[in-house]
Amino acid sequence: MDSAAGQGVRRPLPEGLGAAILGTAEEIAALLGPGADMGRRIPGAEWNIGEAAAHLALANALMADVAAGHERPYGDGTPQSLAQANERSLADFGEREPVPLAVMIVEQAEACLRALEEGAGDGPLVTPLGPMSPRELGSYLLTHMLGHGYDLARALGRPHMVDRVRVGLAMPFMLRVMPRVANASRTAGMNARYDVRLWGGGGFGVAVAEGVLSVEERLSGRPDCTIHIEPVTFLLMALGRQGQAGSLARGRILVRGRRPWLAPRFPGLFTAP
Repeated sequence: MDSAAGQGVRRPLPEGLGAAILGTAEEIAALLGPGADMGRRIPGAEWNIGEAAAHLALANALMADVAAGHERPYGDGTPQSLAQANERSLADFGEREPVPLAVMIVEQAEACLRALEEGAGDGPLVTPLGPMSPRELGSYLLTHMLGHGYDLARALGRPHMVDRVRVGLAMPFMLRVMPRVANASRTAGMNARYDVRLWGGGGFGVAVAEGVLSVEERLSGRPDCTIHIEPVTFLLMALGRQGQAGSLARGRILVRGRRPWLAPRFPGLFTAP
């Protein structure tokens, strides 16, 4: 098909991202087999398995629409408004059976990936957390599924699907959204420079200057505090699924630098979306 007609154009995504998206969706679907206890509560959460699976199905459909270039209003980007939008969408969507939800989760992940690869949307894509590139939206989709997939696996007593490679693919979204979810009450009046290094490679810098937080792929200048953290631990903490104290006790976080006491403040600088 002639590319000038607007069809047949492929837009490459980062290596491994498509496979990670599809693999994560399929692993979530495998948790939702016939007879799954959809009424079981998720530890530490208000939702049960049926509600979390329904939310995932709806969110994947929303992201497929966004990837195709359609605007889908969904809150104003703040964690509070997103939570309210989630509750409204769940109230309007009655499906709670495992197999139909499993099918929808996979199909909508596939639809989102196709739209991202085929370049259906031109320019920045309008997401619930602000404008993003196709690469960032794909990373957003993966990160969202990893967070809720972790919840489902934990509730069902099954192994979760978060691993170091998938955390690396989630990083474009994380770096994009971190300034947006900065907690202004925690950063007020603060001046600090963090160098966050993931075990095995990768990392980023966070600078707070007079309460204004910015994120850099590489920190410019000398850090006040360097945090070495195991990748899966980082993502689960960032998504509000794991606490800091236990991770420190298990040796999954190591801290050094001229102001190491800044490390315990770091997670509180953000509100998980």
